[in-house]
Amino acid sequence: MPIGAQPPGRRGTVGHPYSALGLRLVLAIFGLVSSAVLGALMLRAGLEIPGWVLFGLAAVAVFDIVVVCLRLRARRRTGSDGRARFD
Repeated sequence: MPIGAQPPGRRGTVGHPYSALGLRLVLAIFGLVSSAVLGALMLRAGLEIPGWVLFGLAAVAVFDIVVVCLRLRARRRTGSDGRARFD
């Protein structure tokens, strides 16, 4: 990957970098699904403690999804420069 000016058409600058909230949302959804499925399989196999730990991780993923959605909604309410939009 070349080091230098950002390619044309890309969002974000050095002063205002592009946010990774979308990636964080995808990873949280993946964590929720995988933890819930593996937790259910663990409980079904009779391994209660690892199953409940995985369900705890799924609950943390749900909390993270809510936080990311609130941040995305707040970012949509303001422009990319941080000023409030009233349209």
